[in-house]
Amino acid sequence: MAVISAGLLLFRRRGAHAEVFLVHPGGPYWAKKDNGAWSVPKGLVDPHEDELACARREFREETGFEPAAGGERDLGVHRQPSGKQLHIWAIEGDCDPAKLSSNLFEMEWPPKSGRRQQFPEVDRGAWFDRAEALLKITPGQRPILERLYAELA
Repeated sequence: MAVISAGLLLFRRRGAHAEVFLVHPGGPYWAKKDNGAWSVPKGLVDPHEDELACARREFREETGFEPAAGGERDLGVHRQPSGKQLHIWAIEGDCDPAKLSSNLFEMEWPPKSGRRQQFPEVDRGAWFDRAEALLKITPGQRPILERLYAELA
């Protein structure tokens, strides 16, 4: 059975164009990666959890922001190179990236050291126009952005 994650893609309009809010993963593996590393805030769907409810929960956990109620656009399910399925909704809204507050995860770092450290799941977020967003987002998630921009056109 495929692993299913759900996420919420926040967008805002700037004149005739739209910007999207993407997040950069935290932790030492991603620290020096930029282009091709950003993502839609998302996470694993718990057993028996509604996928949209999961998307909203994960958005809150990874950003600290409360998404507006209602108005979600279902952008569909997108298969990732790993085989994971991403069910993504878009919602119009705004937030201040400087106020992002993410939950933490723990891992052994450095590897084989026996030391456990905590890192933010997301270390930053930013608004991007279409061209920059397509450069920043992980390659497997580019079709999500293309779908949103096609729907907004």
